[in-house]
Amino acid sequence: MDETYIKVKGEWVYLYRAVDKFGDTVDFMLSEHRDEAAATAFFKHAIGANGFPQKVVMDKSGANYVGLNNINFLLMLAGLISFVEILQIKYLNNLIEQDHRFIKKITNPMMGFKTFHSAKATIDGIETAHMIRKGQLSDENIPAYKQFMALAG
Repeated sequence: MDETYIKVKGEWVYLYRAVDKFGDTVDFMLSEHRDEAAATAFFKHAIGANGFPQKVVMDKSGANYVGLNNINFLLMLAGLISFVEILQIKYLNNLIEQDHRFIKKITNPMMGFKTFHSAKATIDGIETAHMIRKGQLSDENIPAYKQFMALAG
């Protein structure tokens, strides 16, 4: 799990992203803030869509650590014994750092977005296209352009 920066109206906003150990995109979320509430919201969304991970590797970001601790606290309140293990090791998240390159390669030449809504819609499309290219959305051997047409149509 990591976050990267995207410019909207000349201001930096934060793109939270998570990938699994195979490099497949788990979830992503664009947020105007990089704080405990944003990190908690991202983890709730990612866990709601994909289930509980055994462990999460992240950099030394305090907000992300506290956000995941909030999730563990909610698990404790719900009476679940299983907690999400948190690993804060700078160099173990290289997989996601390299995955950010694809997003940056497309968004940097755009020189930012005019509205948060348009940035969110564009990032959703870029991430979906990236997931198709990685072969995440189809178990069959269907070409990427046909998968994209099926999603768009």
